[in-house]
Amino acid sequence: MPDCTVSRDLAASLTLGFADDGGTTRLLDKRHSGPLRVQKALYAEGPEVCQAIIVHPPGGVVGGDQLEIDIGVGDRAHAFITTPGAAKWYRANGRVSRQSVHLHVNQDAALEWLPQETIFFDAADVELAQEVELAAGATFIGCEILCMGRRGSGEVFDTGRIRQRSSIRREGRLIWWEQGQMLGGRLDSPLALGGRTVCATLIAAGKPLPAALLNQVRADLAADGDHLAGVTQTRGVLVARHLGDDSETARRLMLAVWRRLRPHLLQREAVTPRIWQT
Repeated sequence: MPDCTVSRDLAASLTLGFADDGGTTRLLDKRHSGPLRVQKALYAEGPEVCQAIIVHPPGGVVGGDQLEIDIGVGDRAHAFITTPGAAKWYRANGRVSRQSVHLHVNQDAALEWLPQETIFFDAADVELAQEVELAAGATFIGCEILCMGRRGSGEVFDTGRIRQRSSIRREGRLIWWEQGQMLGGRLDSPLALGGRTVCATLIAAGKPLPAALLNQVRADLAADGDHLAGVTQTRGVLVARHLGDDSETARRLMLAVWRRLRPHLLQREAVTPRIWQT
């Protein structure tokens, strides 16, 4: 592990803009400042869906680092965003790390925001904010998998703080709002993670699921072993959650939900990105 005792406050930003070009989604706007990059546009599913992989070259975020991501998807375009591996947030060293994500999806467009898991090292102090703006007919699918500490190496999240807030607006109207805080050493509380170390959330904003499909999603989550899970659907927003101790299990379950939702919401079968298998 790199020496995280050295302060190297970094500010990095990435702006991406996708647009429909006669049935092909193209990455037409690509600007960055600092260590945030995007690899070339990929078309594993054909021209309609543009896949982009966001890369953070330092490999981890230390106290004081500031990351900002802004993604816009134009009318009728379809973008799929992921990352090449787990994000790592190192201990704070007296400074707060921040990440702000702004996602804008225009009319009849679609955005799938599916980064790989996030690992918070012990004593990390992190603020995460995500804002999603949807136009009429737009569809959004987003997922996060949060790992508190490094279970494989015996590290627990004993000190530190993770603060989150997320919102979704459709045509300016708030349809989803959530905020919370996780404190190191207090995750055993039933108001926190109940002693678990991995939590995952998938949120989909689009047309409602019929009862039969909703029951299939719930059955997929219930079929796996020792974990807690739930699915709720309000008008226009579906939320699936998992609480357990293994990131691979969390990923498998969230992908199972995604595979159920995608054909209904986007009229496309779920094609697993190759980067997830490396």
